[in-house]
Amino acid sequence: MLNKQQLEEIKGFIEDGSKIAITTHTNPDGDAIGSALAVYHYLKSKGANVEAVVPNSFPGFLKWLSKSKDLVVFEKQAKKAKTILAEADLIFCLDYNALSRVGAVTDDLKAAKAKKILIDHHISPETESFDYIISETNTSSTGELVFDFINAMGDEKLIDRTIAECLYTCIITDTGSFSFSCNNAKTFEVAAKLIEKGVDARKIHGLIYDTFSESRLRLLGYAINDRMLVWEELKTALIYLTKDDLRKFNYKVGDTEGLVNFALSMDKVNVAVLVTDKDKKVRMSFRSKGEFSVNDLAREHFNGGGHRNAAGGNMSKPILEVVEEIKSVLKNYKEQLNYENDF
Repeated sequence: MLNKQQLEEIKGFIEDGSKIAITTHTNPDGDAIGSALAVYHYLKSKGANVEAVVPNSFPGFLKWLSKSKDLVVFEKQAKKAKTILAEADLIFCLDYNALSRVGAVTDDLKAAKAKKILIDHHISPETESFDYIISETNTSSTGELVFDFINAMGDEKLIDRTIAECLYTCIITDTGSFSFSCNNAKTFEVAAKLIEKGVDARKIHGLIYDTFSESRLRLLGYAINDRMLVWEELKTALIYLTKDDLRKFNYKVGDTEGLVNFALSMDKVNVAVLVTDKDKKVRMSFRSKGEFSVNDLAREHFNGGGHRNAAGGNMSKPILEVVEEIKSVLKNYKEQLNYENDF
Protein backbone atom coordinates (compact mmCIF):
# COMPACT_ATOMS: atom_id res chain seq x y z
CA MET A 1 0.00 0.00 0.00
CA LEU A 2 1.09 3.61 -0.47
CA ASN A 3 2.81 5.50 2.31
CA LYS A 4 1.29 8.50 4.08
CA GLN A 5 3.08 11.07 1.90
CA GLN A 6 1.94 9.40 -1.31
CA LEU A 7 -1.65 9.23 -0.10
CA GLU A 8 -1.52 12.94 0.74
CA GLU A 9 -0.18 13.71 -2.73
CA ILE A 10 -3.04 11.79 -4.34
CA LYS A 11 -5.55 13.58 -2.08
CA GLY A 12 -4.08 16.81 -3.39
CA PHE A 13 -4.85 15.84 -7.00
CA ILE A 14 -8.41 14.97 -6.04
CA GLU A 15 -9.09 18.09 -4.01
CA ASP A 16 -7.40 20.80 -6.09
CA GLY A 17 -9.42 20.31 -9.26
CA SER A 18 -6.72 18.46 -11.19
CA LYS A 19 -7.85 16.50 -14.22
CA ILE A 20 -7.90 12.78 -13.47
CA ALA A 21 -8.18 9.95 -15.99
CA ILE A 22 -8.89 6.27 -15.42
CA THR A 23 -7.59 3.56 -17.77
CA THR A 24 -7.90 -0.23 -18.09
CA HIS A 25 -6.33 -2.98 -20.17
CA THR A 26 -7.51 -3.85 -23.66
CA ASN A 27 -10.49 -6.22 -23.94
CA PRO A 28 -11.62 -5.13 -20.46
CA ASP A 29 -13.27 -7.77 -18.31
CA GLY A 30 -15.37 -7.60 -15.15
CA ASP A 31 -12.44 -6.71 -12.91
CA ALA A 32 -11.25 -3.94 -15.23
CA ILE A 33 -14.67 -2.38 -15.80
CA GLY A 34 -15.75 -2.83 -12.20
CA SER A 35 -12.54 -1.26 -10.90
CA ALA A 36 -12.75 1.65 -13.34
CA LEU A 37 -16.35 2.44 -12.42
CA ALA A 38 -15.71 2.02 -8.69
CA VAL A 39 -12.85 4.54 -8.84
CA TYR A 40 -14.94 6.79 -11.10
CA HIS A 41 -17.86 6.86 -8.64
CA TYR A 42 -15.53 7.27 -5.67
CA LEU A 43 -13.72 10.24 -7.21
CA LYS A 44 -17.00 11.82 -8.31
CA SER A 45 -18.25 11.58 -4.73
CA LYS A 46 -15.16 13.57 -3.72
CA GLY A 47 -15.96 16.26 -6.29
CA ALA A 48 -13.04 15.32 -8.55
CA ASN A 49 -12.73 16.18 -12.24
CA VAL A 50 -12.54 12.66 -13.67
CA GLU A 51 -13.06 10.72 -16.92
CA ALA A 52 -12.59 7.01 -17.63
CA VAL A 53 -11.12 5.61 -20.86
CA VAL A 54 -11.25 1.97 -21.97
CA PRO A 55 -9.39 0.77 -25.08
CA ASN A 56 -12.26 -1.09 -26.73
CA SER A 57 -15.72 -2.53 -26.24
CA PHE A 58 -16.55 -4.61 -23.19
CA PRO A 59 -19.06 -7.45 -22.58
CA GLY A 60 -22.74 -6.63 -22.61
CA PHE A 61 -23.31 -8.45 -19.31
CA LEU A 62 -21.43 -5.60 -17.59
CA LYS A 63 -23.47 -2.76 -19.04
CA TRP A 64 -25.94 -2.78 -16.15
CA LEU A 65 -23.22 -1.24 -13.96
CA SER A 66 -24.00 2.37 -13.10
CA LYS A 67 -22.45 4.92 -15.50
CA SER A 68 -20.98 2.26 -17.79
CA LYS A 69 -22.34 4.36 -20.66
CA ASP A 70 -20.06 7.21 -19.54
CA LEU A 71 -16.91 5.20 -20.24
CA VAL A 72 -15.02 6.68 -23.20
CA VAL A 73 -14.25 3.81 -25.59
CA PHE A 74 -11.01 4.63 -27.42
CA GLU A 75 -11.80 2.59 -30.56
CA LYS A 76 -15.01 4.62 -31.02
CA GLN A 77 -14.06 8.00 -29.51
CA ALA A 78 -10.32 8.23 -30.14
CA LYS A 79 -10.16 12.03 -30.36
CA LYS A 80 -11.95 12.54 -27.04
CA ALA A 81 -9.89 9.82 -25.35
CA LYS A 82 -6.60 11.28 -26.59
CA THR A 83 -7.56 14.71 -25.24
CA ILE A 84 -8.48 13.27 -21.84
CA LEU A 85 -5.11 11.53 -21.52
CA ALA A 86 -3.08 14.46 -22.84
CA GLU A 87 -4.70 16.91 -20.41
CA ALA A 88 -4.71 14.64 -17.34
CA ASP A 89 -2.67 15.47 -14.26
CA LEU A 90 -3.14 12.02 -12.69
CA ILE A 91 -3.95 8.73 -14.42
CA PHE A 92 -5.23 5.63 -12.66
CA CYS A 93 -3.91 2.47 -14.32
CA LEU A 94 -6.22 -0.35 -13.28
CA ASP A 95 -5.90 -4.10 -13.70
CA TYR A 96 -2.78 -4.14 -15.89
CA ASN A 97 0.91 -4.35 -15.09
CA ALA A 98 2.53 -2.77 -18.16
CA LEU A 99 1.65 0.12 -20.47
CA SER A 100 1.68 -2.23 -23.47
CA ARG A 101 -1.42 -3.92 -22.03
CA VAL A 102 -3.68 -1.05 -23.04
CA GLY A 103 -3.51 -1.80 -26.75
CA ALA A 104 -4.28 1.15 -29.00
CA VAL A 105 -4.09 3.52 -26.02
CA THR A 106 -0.43 2.66 -25.31
CA ASP A 107 1.24 5.48 -27.26
CA ASP A 108 -1.01 8.15 -25.77
CA LEU A 109 -0.55 6.76 -22.28
CA LYS A 110 3.23 6.74 -22.67
CA ALA A 111 3.18 10.32 -24.01
CA ALA A 112 0.98 11.60 -21.18
CA LYS A 113 2.77 13.92 -18.76
CA ALA A 114 0.48 12.96 -15.89
CA LYS A 115 1.55 11.12 -12.77
CA LYS A 116 0.43 7.50 -12.98
CA ILE A 117 -0.94 5.33 -10.17
CA LEU A 118 -0.96 1.57 -10.67
CA ILE A 119 -3.54 -0.58 -8.89
CA ASP A 120 -3.15 -4.17 -10.04
CA HIS A 121 -2.79 -7.82 -9.01
CA HIS A 122 -0.81 -9.28 -11.91
CA ILE A 123 2.69 -10.73 -11.64
CA SER A 124 5.81 -8.67 -12.42
CA PRO A 125 4.56 -5.07 -12.65
CA GLU A 126 6.51 -2.68 -14.87
CA THR A 127 7.37 -0.54 -11.87
CA GLU A 128 9.44 2.03 -13.78
CA SER A 129 6.33 3.16 -15.68
CA PHE A 130 4.37 4.29 -12.61
CA ASP A 131 4.74 6.97 -9.95
CA TYR A 132 2.52 5.33 -7.33
CA ILE A 133 2.16 1.56 -7.06
CA ILE A 134 -0.36 -0.69 -5.36
CA SER A 135 0.58 -4.17 -6.54
CA GLU A 136 -0.41 -7.36 -4.74
CA THR A 137 -0.58 -10.73 -6.48
CA ASN A 138 -2.02 -12.62 -3.51
CA THR A 139 -5.45 -11.09 -3.85
CA SER A 140 -8.64 -11.97 -5.68
CA SER A 141 -8.87 -8.99 -7.96
CA THR A 142 -7.93 -5.41 -8.65
CA GLY A 143 -11.33 -4.53 -7.23
CA GLU A 144 -10.26 -5.83 -3.83
CA LEU A 145 -7.21 -3.55 -4.02
CA VAL A 146 -9.42 -0.60 -4.96
CA PHE A 147 -11.41 -1.33 -1.79
CA ASP A 148 -8.12 -1.22 0.17
CA PHE A 149 -7.14 2.03 -1.56
CA ILE A 150 -10.39 3.77 -0.66
CA ASN A 151 -9.93 2.61 2.94
CA ALA A 152 -6.35 3.86 2.97
CA MET A 153 -7.66 7.24 1.85
CA GLY A 154 -9.89 7.23 4.94
CA ASP A 155 -13.06 7.03 2.87
CA GLU A 156 -14.69 3.65 3.49
CA LYS A 157 -17.82 5.57 4.48
CA LEU A 158 -18.06 6.77 0.87
CA ILE A 159 -18.46 3.22 -0.42
CA ASP A 160 -22.18 3.21 -1.15
CA ARG A 161 -24.22 0.50 -2.85
CA THR A 162 -23.20 1.69 -6.33
CA ILE A 163 -19.48 1.48 -5.61
CA ALA A 164 -19.98 -1.78 -3.71
CA GLU A 165 -21.73 -3.34 -6.71
CA CYS A 166 -18.80 -2.42 -8.93
CA LEU A 167 -16.28 -3.91 -6.50
CA TYR A 168 -18.33 -7.06 -5.93
CA THR A 169 -18.47 -7.52 -9.71
CA CYS A 170 -14.66 -7.40 -9.77
CA ILE A 171 -14.37 -10.12 -7.17
CA ILE A 172 -16.92 -12.58 -8.51
CA THR A 173 -15.79 -12.30 -12.14
CA ASP A 174 -12.10 -12.72 -11.33
CA THR A 175 -12.81 -15.69 -9.04
CA GLY A 176 -15.42 -17.40 -11.21
CA SER A 177 -18.01 -16.66 -8.52
CA PHE A 178 -15.67 -17.76 -5.72
CA SER A 179 -14.46 -20.95 -7.43
CA PHE A 180 -10.77 -19.98 -7.89
CA SER A 181 -8.22 -17.31 -6.88
CA CYS A 182 -10.03 -16.78 -3.61
CA ASN A 183 -8.30 -18.99 -1.04
CA ASN A 184 -7.88 -16.03 1.27
CA ALA A 185 -10.13 -15.12 4.19
CA LYS A 186 -9.76 -11.41 3.44
CA THR A 187 -11.54 -11.79 0.09
CA PHE A 188 -14.64 -13.12 1.84
CA GLU A 189 -14.37 -10.42 4.50
CA VAL A 190 -14.36 -7.74 1.78
CA ALA A 191 -17.28 -9.43 0.02
CA ALA A 192 -19.21 -9.45 3.31
CA LYS A 193 -18.54 -5.74 3.82
CA LEU A 194 -19.78 -5.02 0.29
CA ILE A 195 -22.97 -6.94 1.00
CA GLU A 196 -23.38 -4.86 4.15
CA LYS A 197 -23.18 -1.80 1.87
CA GLY A 198 -26.26 -3.03 0.02
CA VAL A 199 -25.04 -5.49 -2.61
CA ASP A 200 -27.64 -8.08 -3.61
CA ALA A 201 -25.31 -11.02 -4.29
CA ARG A 202 -27.98 -13.22 -5.87
CA LYS A 203 -29.10 -10.47 -8.23
CA ILE A 204 -25.57 -9.59 -9.37
CA HIS A 205 -24.71 -13.24 -9.97
CA GLY A 206 -27.80 -13.46 -12.18
CA LEU A 207 -26.95 -10.30 -14.11
CA ILE A 208 -23.47 -11.60 -14.90
CA TYR A 209 -23.91 -15.36 -15.30
CA ASP A 210 -27.56 -15.88 -16.25
CA THR A 211 -28.01 -13.51 -19.20
CA PHE A 212 -26.77 -15.65 -22.11
CA SER A 213 -28.28 -14.99 -25.52
CA GLU A 214 -29.42 -18.02 -27.50
CA SER A 215 -26.55 -17.52 -29.97
CA ARG A 216 -24.00 -17.42 -27.15
CA LEU A 217 -25.30 -20.68 -25.68
CA ARG A 218 -25.25 -22.34 -29.11
CA LEU A 219 -21.67 -21.10 -29.63
CA LEU A 220 -20.73 -22.70 -26.30
CA GLY A 221 -22.24 -26.03 -27.35
CA TYR A 222 -20.56 -25.92 -30.75
CA ALA A 223 -17.19 -25.02 -29.25
CA ILE A 224 -17.23 -27.99 -26.88
CA ASN A 225 -18.69 -30.50 -29.33
CA ASP A 226 -16.91 -29.53 -32.55
CA ARG A 227 -13.85 -27.45 -31.64
CA MET A 228 -12.38 -29.07 -28.54
CA LEU A 229 -9.17 -31.07 -28.80
CA VAL A 230 -8.00 -33.24 -25.90
CA TRP A 231 -4.32 -34.16 -25.72
CA GLU A 232 -4.38 -36.77 -22.98
CA GLU A 233 -0.62 -37.30 -22.99
CA LEU A 234 -0.22 -33.61 -22.17
CA LYS A 235 -3.22 -33.42 -19.82
CA THR A 236 -4.38 -30.50 -21.94
CA ALA A 237 -7.63 -29.52 -23.64
CA LEU A 238 -7.80 -26.82 -26.30
CA ILE A 239 -10.81 -25.13 -27.85
CA TYR A 240 -10.37 -23.07 -31.01
CA LEU A 241 -12.82 -20.81 -32.81
CA THR A 242 -12.24 -19.40 -36.28
CA LYS A 243 -13.56 -16.12 -37.67
CA ASP A 244 -16.19 -18.11 -39.56
CA ASP A 245 -17.27 -19.84 -36.35
CA LEU A 246 -17.71 -16.50 -34.59
CA ARG A 247 -19.68 -15.06 -37.52
CA LYS A 248 -21.89 -18.15 -37.70
CA PHE A 249 -23.01 -17.62 -34.11
CA ASN A 250 -23.32 -13.81 -34.31
CA TYR A 251 -20.43 -13.28 -31.89
CA LYS A 252 -20.63 -10.34 -29.50
CA VAL A 253 -17.90 -9.13 -27.15
CA GLY A 254 -17.96 -11.33 -24.05
CA ASP A 255 -19.59 -14.37 -25.68
CA THR A 256 -16.49 -16.54 -25.10
CA GLU A 257 -16.06 -15.36 -21.49
CA GLY A 258 -15.56 -18.38 -19.22
CA LEU A 259 -15.50 -20.86 -22.11
CA VAL A 260 -11.95 -22.00 -21.36
CA ASN A 261 -13.02 -23.05 -17.86
CA PHE A 262 -15.30 -25.75 -19.26
CA ALA A 263 -12.29 -27.45 -20.83
CA LEU A 264 -10.41 -27.19 -17.53
CA SER A 265 -13.27 -28.82 -15.63
CA MET A 266 -12.37 -32.32 -16.89
CA ASP A 267 -10.65 -34.50 -14.31
CA LYS A 268 -7.93 -35.57 -16.75
CA VAL A 269 -7.00 -32.02 -17.73
CA ASN A 270 -4.46 -29.79 -15.96
CA VAL A 271 -4.20 -27.08 -18.62
CA ALA A 272 -6.89 -25.61 -20.86
CA VAL A 273 -6.50 -23.19 -23.76
CA LEU A 274 -9.03 -21.15 -25.70
CA VAL A 275 -7.82 -19.89 -29.08
CA THR A 276 -9.93 -17.35 -30.97
CA ASP A 277 -9.29 -15.67 -34.30
CA LYS A 278 -10.33 -12.02 -34.02
CA ASP A 279 -9.12 -8.42 -34.00
CA LYS A 280 -6.39 -9.13 -36.60
CA LYS A 281 -4.65 -11.45 -34.13
CA VAL A 282 -5.14 -14.91 -32.76
CA ARG A 283 -5.81 -14.57 -29.06
CA MET A 284 -5.18 -17.22 -26.43
CA SER A 285 -6.55 -17.71 -22.93
CA PHE A 286 -4.68 -20.18 -20.72
CA ARG A 287 -5.91 -21.77 -17.50
CA SER A 288 -4.24 -24.33 -15.25
CA LYS A 289 -4.79 -26.29 -12.08
CA GLY A 290 -2.25 -26.55 -9.29
CA GLU A 291 1.34 -25.39 -9.60
CA PHE A 292 1.81 -25.26 -13.38
CA SER A 293 2.33 -21.61 -14.34
CA VAL A 294 0.53 -20.57 -17.51
CA ASN A 295 1.85 -17.08 -16.78
CA ASP A 296 5.39 -18.34 -17.45
CA LEU A 297 4.18 -20.29 -20.48
CA ALA A 298 2.45 -17.26 -22.00
CA ARG A 299 5.36 -14.91 -21.27
CA GLU A 300 8.01 -17.18 -22.70
CA HIS A 301 6.21 -18.40 -25.81
CA PHE A 302 3.06 -16.46 -26.66
CA ASN A 303 3.64 -12.71 -26.15
CA GLY A 304 1.52 -12.59 -23.03
CA GLY A 305 1.31 -13.15 -19.30
CA GLY A 306 -1.05 -12.83 -16.36
CA HIS A 307 -1.38 -14.97 -13.25
CA ARG A 308 0.03 -18.38 -12.39
CA ASN A 309 -3.26 -20.14 -13.19
CA ALA A 310 -4.78 -17.68 -15.65
CA ALA A 311 -2.99 -15.88 -18.46
CA GLY A 312 -3.37 -14.67 -22.01
CA GLY A 313 -1.33 -14.31 -25.16
CA ASN A 314 -1.55 -13.47 -28.85
CA MET A 315 0.11 -14.32 -32.15
CA SER A 316 -0.11 -13.03 -35.71
CA LYS A 317 -0.37 -16.40 -37.46
CA PRO A 318 -3.16 -18.50 -39.00
CA ILE A 319 -5.20 -20.05 -36.21
CA LEU A 320 -4.45 -23.69 -37.06
CA GLU A 321 -0.72 -22.93 -37.07
CA VAL A 322 -1.13 -21.41 -33.61
CA VAL A 323 -2.92 -24.55 -32.40
CA GLU A 324 -0.06 -26.72 -33.67
CA GLU A 325 2.52 -24.41 -32.11
CA ILE A 326 0.80 -24.60 -28.73
CA LYS A 327 0.89 -28.40 -28.89
CA SER A 328 4.55 -28.37 -29.94
CA VAL A 329 5.51 -26.06 -27.07
CA LEU A 330 3.55 -28.07 -24.52
CA LYS A 331 5.40 -31.24 -25.48
CA ASN A 332 8.45 -29.63 -23.88
CA TYR A 333 6.49 -29.47 -20.60
CA LYS A 334 5.09 -33.00 -20.75
CA GLU A 335 6.65 -34.08 -17.46
CA GLN A 336 5.50 -30.93 -15.61
CA LEU A 337 1.97 -31.31 -17.01
CA ASN A 338 1.53 -34.87 -15.83
CA TYR A 339 0.89 -34.25 -12.15
CA GLU A 340 -1.94 -35.29 -9.88
CA ASN A 341 -4.21 -32.68 -8.37
CA ASP A 342 -5.31 -33.08 -4.78
CA PHE A 343 -7.72 -30.09 -4.92
